[in-house]
Amino acid sequence: MIAIDRVGKAFPLKNDRFVALDDVSLSVAENEFVTIVGPSGCGKTTLMNILAGLETPDAGQALVRGSKITGPGPDRGVIFQQYALFPWLTVRKNVEFGLRTAGVPSRERRDRAQHFIDLVGLHDFADALPRTLSGGMKQRCAIARAYAVNPSILLMDEPFGAVDALTRVRLQEQLLQTWSQEKRTVVFITHDVDEAVFLASRVVVMAARPGRIVEVIDVDLPYPRTEELRLSPAFTALRNRVWSAVYHQEPVA
Repeated sequence: MIAIDRVGKAFPLKNDRFVALDDVSLSVAENEFVTIVGPSGCGKTTLMNILAGLETPDAGQALVRGSKITGPGPDRGVIFQQYALFPWLTVRKNVEFGLRTAGVPSRERRDRAQHFIDLVGLHDFADALPRTLSGGMKQRCAIARAYAVNPSILLMDEPFGAVDALTRVRLQEQLLQTWSQEKRTVVFITHDVDEAVFLASRVVVMAARPGRIVEVIDVDLPYPRTEELRLSPAFTALRNRVWSAVYHQEPVA
């Protein structure tokens, strides 16, 4: 589904240049759930922006189904840490927004929006405005909106970073429940090692200066993921392996 081929990206500084990505290559299969974890400055968000079509690589290329990414497209839904909901629209109207701009007829638009509102557990809040929702509910609304337009790929950049720890765990479980029913290819950026392991079938570990992939770790744990699995020795072993890979990386001089 996704092929990243020797991608490089640098940004100018006052008297120098910052290499955000250096020779990054990665393939992601259809309906695979991949997390990317690493310290600040390792290029995670730059890589996500290239996949979203918001940035252009200086070297190499990124492809979806064999076609070069040249800009944003309806095949890729992007969910950011900040919820990016329209504050004057209800949950239902926010979820319908992309469908409306695509010209989907009113009845179909409402039915599709309602399906995903129900799927993320916001049935009782369909007519609520965002200001009345908790942070976790706002992010579930953003996830429903992304799913509603039927993208092949979901790109998620620290989507749970702004909520408290307990809400974050519940959102992880909700996301996996939604993904199990409405399969999509997911690339999910996080700083949280536990989150990276809990969600993914593979964890991509990046290091900084320059931003690069240092290891790709298979997460051989069954779905559905549960709280019991999170407390299991197998999970702990994988978590420790990813933690070691992330935090024992030294920047390249």
